[in-house]
Amino acid sequence: MSGGPLEGRVCVVAGASRGVGRGVAVGLGEAGATVICSGRSTRFGHRTEGRRETVEDAAEAVEQAGGKGYPYVCDHTDPKALYDFAAWVLRRFGAPSLVACAVWGGNEGFDGDHYADGSRYGTPFFARPLQPFETAMLTGPYAVLATARAFAPVMMPAGRGLFVSVGFDAADAYLGDVFYDLGKAGILRAARAMAAELAPHGLASVHLTPGFVRTERVLDAGHGPMATQSPLYAGRAVAALAALDDPMALNGQSLFVADLARRFGFTDIDGTQPPRFDISAPPPAGPDSAP
Repeated sequence: MSGGPLEGRVCVVAGASRGVGRGVAVGLGEAGATVICSGRSTRFGHRTEGRRETVEDAAEAVEQAGGKGYPYVCDHTDPKALYDFAAWVLRRFGAPSLVACAVWGGNEGFDGDHYADGSRYGTPFFARPLQPFETAMLTGPYAVLATARAFAPVMMPAGRGLFVSVGFDAADAYLGDVFYDLGKAGILRAARAMAAELAPHGLASVHLTPGFVRTERVLDAGHGPMATQSPLYAGRAVAALAALDDPMALNGQSLFVADLARRFGFTDIDGTQPPRFDISAPPPAGPDSAP
């Protein structure tokens, strides 16, 4: 398949091994993009929590969707690894026009009921160890900022490009778990700070909110029936953003997948357009769970 609206475009998707990240990669592949799928899990070495999904799987899914997929193993909390990654992309493909960061490790070890530290979702902060807070911040706003820091200098010479940070905009509502809430809030603030500092160089930054996504982890935890959308819904949202003539018009905005579906006319994998997720009663794994 060829001739899609993003044919010839180079896109990087961080956290593409599974979940929302893989959905973003496949959505870009549907539109004909060349997609570099990065993450820590590989068929040839480490797999996060021993899970089956890998960056190689994601690259193959991109190919099946109609794009060109390439895997790259990278820890997006490691600045040296990110520098090497950005240099590799530039040498092999040229500067990317889009970098989407769907990295999130705040739910690692969550079994649908308890976290790895033994606490349940929503356990008060004063009754929990602080290590999960460190993980949420490291794999949330830190990973977003570190990824953009590596790729922004590569993209600046073109004077055009888009960064998409996948998180959850709760509109000041509490997400029900202190560390999950702070991690997601940090991603939103990082995306807005990046927008202010990248704009003079022609680069745009937006924040993207999916609903409660039917990820592999959500299915394994038995929460599939509560999920409101597939990972591809967010992927098609990112593809629509990547095809914009002027992404700077959206710079600094927090965007909802459901709103973008109605604006650009795309649907979820089943042909529906799920509305915004209602956070008034968040499910046990958090609104979007972990990619």
